[in-house]
Amino acid sequence: MKKSDLRPYLDDPVDWPTGFKKWSFFPLYNICLYLAACLLAMMLLPNRLWDPEVREITFVIGVLGVWRYGWWFTHAVRAFIYGRFVYPDIRLKGQEVWDSGWRPRHMHFMMTTYNEHRDITEKVVRSILLEMRDAGVPGTIWLGSVVRFDEDIVSDFLRREARDLDVTLRIIRQNVSGKRAAIGLVLRAMSRDGVENDDLVVFIDGDFILSRGAIGRCMPLFKMYPKLQACTTDEEVICIGPRWIETWLKMRFSQRRLAMQSHALSNRVLTLTGRMSVFRASHLLKLELIRLLEADHLNHWLWGDFRFLSGDDKSTWYYMLKHNVQMLYIPDALGYTVEVIEGSGMDRMVQNFRRWSGNMLRNGSRAISLGPRRMPFFIWWCLIDQRLSMWTMLVSPVLAVCGTLIVGPSYFLSYLIFIALSRMLLSLFLFGYSRKIEMTYPWVLYLNQLINAAVKVYCVFRLSKQKWANRGNQTADVDGGRLVETLRNAMANWCTAVAVTMLVLATLLYASLVDFPSLTMVASAVGFE
Repeated sequence: MKKSDLRPYLDDPVDWPTGFKKWSFFPLYNICLYLAACLLAMMLLPNRLWDPEVREITFVIGVLGVWRYGWWFTHAVRAFIYGRFVYPDIRLKGQEVWDSGWRPRHMHFMMTTYNEHRDITEKVVRSILLEMRDAGVPGTIWLGSVVRFDEDIVSDFLRREARDLDVTLRIIRQNVSGKRAAIGLVLRAMSRDGVENDDLVVFIDGDFILSRGAIGRCMPLFKMYPKLQACTTDEEVICIGPRWIETWLKMRFSQRRLAMQSHALSNRVLTLTGRMSVFRASHLLKLELIRLLEADHLNHWLWGDFRFLSGDDKSTWYYMLKHNVQMLYIPDALGYTVEVIEGSGMDRMVQNFRRWSGNMLRNGSRAISLGPRRMPFFIWWCLIDQRLSMWTMLVSPVLAVCGTLIVGPSYFLSYLIFIALSRMLLSLFLFGYSRKIEMTYPWVLYLNQLINAAVKVYCVFRLSKQKWANRGNQTADVDGGRLVETLRNAMANWCTAVAVTMLVLATLLYASLVDFPSLTMVASAVGFE
C-alpha cells in the first residue's frame, strides 16, 4: 500500500459537502430517475400483489413493513432532535469551556495494534500528536503490542516527529494473545502509574486515524457533566479494496450515525466503539472492569463456559450500562477506520458479520436482563428490538417465495418493486447521514439486512464460534474434546433447523396459507377415530 492511498481521504470533515451542496442537481436527478423507473415498472408490469390467492401474504408484508418503517422513522425523528437541537447546545457549551483555557491535566491514549501497515500506524500516531499539540498539554501513549515490529514503528516516529512535545511512550508487551489481554495489561499499568480518577483516557485502535479537533470536541464534555463516564465518536471508512465493500461500509456507517444520535437522546449508546472512545479513568482503574475486559465470558446451555474473543467495546459498554452511568455520542468528533481488504472481499464481509453479530448476541441477553430500571426504557426496548428484527427481517422473503410459488414469477417482480421503493424511502433518511449520496444504497441496505439477519440466526446457536481475521485469524476453542464438539455442533444444527422451520410455519399460519390442524385431524394422525 502506498502513502498516496490514504491522503485523499484525510480531509477535514468541514470539507465534506453538506446541505444544498450535497443535494445538488445530479443526486436529485438520479433519485427522481430511480423513482420514475419504479413507477414505470409498476405501470407496465402485472401487479399480482392483490390477487385473491395471495392477498393475505401482501397484507402481512404490509403490516410488518408499517411496524419496521415506523420504528425506523422513530429513530430518524429522535436523531433529528439530537442532531439539530440537543447536541448543538452541548457543542457550544463545550467549545466555550475549551476556549476558556480548560484542559485535562494529562492526555492518555491507549492504543492497541497488531502487525499493522507502517503507513497506517504512522498516520494514526501523527493524528494523536496533532491533538496533543493543539491541546498544549503533556500526554502518554500507552501502546499495547504483540510484536516488536509495531513498537519500532511508533518509537521511531515519535523520535522524528515529537521533539517539540511532552509525550511519553509506554510500551506494554502482552504475554497472552488477544486484544483483550493487551487492554487489560495497559489498564493495570495505568493503575500502577498514578493515573487519577478524573483523567481522561482515549481508547484508539491501531488503524483509526483521528480527524483534526476530534479530542477537543470530546474532553470538555467531561468537565461540563460530572456524571459522564464515556463517549463514543463518529467514524468514516477508508477502504483499500473492492468498491462494493467500500459502498457497503459507508452505508453501514450512515446507519450508525442515525442510530447513535437516536440513542444518545436518552444519554446512552448501544456500543462504546472500540475504534475510538473516551473514558473517565475512575471506572477504568477498577478491577471489576479490568477483569471483565480480560476474561469476559458467557455460560451457555449448549457450549458451557467460554471466553469472549472480540467485542471488548461491548464489554466496556455492558459495564457502564450495568452501573447506570451517562454515555454520549459526539457526531462531529470524526475518525477514519482503515480497512485493508486482502483476499476475498465476500469472505471478509461474512467474517465481519459473524464477529459483529456474535458480539451483539453474546451481550444482548445479559443487557436485556438488567431491565429498564438500569437504563432508559427506550434503550432497553432497542435491545429487545435487536433480537426481534433478526427474525422479522426473514418473514417477507419467506412470504415472497410462497407468493411466487402460488402465483408465479410475476409476484416476485412485484415484490422487487416493493423492495426498490421501500428501501429508497429508508435510504432518503440515510442520505442525510452519508458523506455522499450513493444510488446503490437501497439494494445494499436490503442485502445488508437480509444477510445480517441470516448470520444472526446462524450465530444465535453458535455463540462460542469466534474468529477474528484482523488479529491473526484468532479462533476461540471450547473445552470438551472432539466427540463433545461433534455432538454440540449436531445439536446447534438441529436447533437452527427447528427455529427456521418454526419461523416458516408461523409465517405461513399468520398469512393464512396453512391452517391449524383440527382435533379430528390430530386424532386421525395418531390412530384414534
